[in-house]
Amino acid sequence: MRLSELMKGRDVSVMHDTHIKGLTADSRHVEPGFLFAALSGTMADGREYIVDAVKKGAVAILTDTSYEPADCDLPCFREENPRLILARLASRFYGAEPETITAVTGTNGKTSVAYFTRAIWQAMGLPAASIGTLGVMMPDQTMPLGYTTPDPVLLHKTLTYLVGHGIQHAVIEASSHGLDQYRLDGARIKSAAFTNLTRDHLDYHSSSEDYLGAKLGLISRVLDKTGTAVLNADSGVYPAFLRAAKDRGVKIISYGRMADELKLISLAPESAGQVITVEIFGTRQDIMLPLAGEFQVMNALCALGLVIGAGGDPGIASQALSKISNVPGRLELVSKLANNAAIYVDYAHSPDALETVLEAVRSHAKGKIHVVFGCGGDRDKGKRAEMGRIAGLYADRAIVTDDNPRTEDPVQIRAEIIIACPDALNIGDRFSAIETAIKALGPEDILVVAGKGHEEGQVIGTETIPFNDKKAVQQIVSKLGGKNV
Repeated sequence: MRLSELMKGRDVSVMHDTHIKGLTADSRHVEPGFLFAALSGTMADGREYIVDAVKKGAVAILTDTSYEPADCDLPCFREENPRLILARLASRFYGAEPETITAVTGTNGKTSVAYFTRAIWQAMGLPAASIGTLGVMMPDQTMPLGYTTPDPVLLHKTLTYLVGHGIQHAVIEASSHGLDQYRLDGARIKSAAFTNLTRDHLDYHSSSEDYLGAKLGLISRVLDKTGTAVLNADSGVYPAFLRAAKDRGVKIISYGRMADELKLISLAPESAGQVITVEIFGTRQDIMLPLAGEFQVMNALCALGLVIGAGGDPGIASQALSKISNVPGRLELVSKLANNAAIYVDYAHSPDALETVLEAVRSHAKGKIHVVFGCGGDRDKGKRAEMGRIAGLYADRAIVTDDNPRTEDPVQIRAEIIIACPDALNIGDRFSAIETAIKALGPEDILVVAGKGHEEGQVIGTETIPFNDKKAVQQIVSKLGGKNV
């Protein structure tokens, strides 16, 4: 693609109208013929790497209006919002994307909703993919991603790859960072969902209002004007999302106990999941959902809304709910002991998520509730005591351990948690903490190992040490003569 074609509407001299071979916002990835997006970020200023990019063969620069290109002989496009422009350029450069793209945002539940959305499409006979925390999940393969929401260049490269593999349905997890940085603004989103909003990422966002504003962007800015907003009617910030959807002029599907379109009437826990009664656009239906916890019911209804909002038949889509499976690392039952104690692994790493998971297993427990958890280092410190308080309130026995301490002192992190749950055990080594918890399980007890879910590493200092909660649990249970699921 020529530079003039890529930069439609902007002046490009004949002398500089060269072929563009790629785009990147990372100077380390610049190759000859690339356009380099020099963006200002929280950790680095891309404008400081323009000289390096030019040396590597960059043929054009995209940056903001504060940059003075006095020493740059290349075409330099200075924009008020270069991140938004990069998203649009990436879409134009790669071209192809699935016919149906949906997206989901919220503090908790994004990964589950994306997983369930893909599963519903698959059950409907529609090859589908999900893009998010678990990677790029396709019918026949999963590719690692490393991001919840990839940068726009990687995102559109991935979307084009999906089309090349015959996939015309995709769902994207939209993080607050990704929305704040306009990563999705080049994609045509047919339906967009909001799950919930609780305290998180205040190490990045300046305030709770700023965090909410970033999430609202999915509905108020990114969602196509002919699309559908799928909104959690039970959320305290539902009115803000409803207002954004109405201002955008899009169709609305609400879900939850207070909803109009996808209304949860009741649920009855069973050993294999739960039977839910739902009114789907006024028609009452009983569905056997093979998942534990009301929060998973909400995630499943959200996914149903995304599929219907993007054009799926409500009757066929709702029937597919009974065929979905649990998300890896999300309230995943991984082992059982001989005394019928059950051990779950969950990704919960925020106060609300931990509370939700512990409440969910309570309805399935005949014995006591145990939890192993911690808090990440170099992140919002305000949630540490709150997570300790919740563990002390909702669990019968708690062990505080390390969870990605990063460059902080793990002893100090645990101390800030335990101040709110003084009866908890303090065991820094995560494997030892899990082993101690498992050995203490009585008949019909439930243990939740929270915080890391599907993750394969423990970040200590600046290194990532291989560690997986599920594998640790199953190794310990095997030695004790238990059964792994």
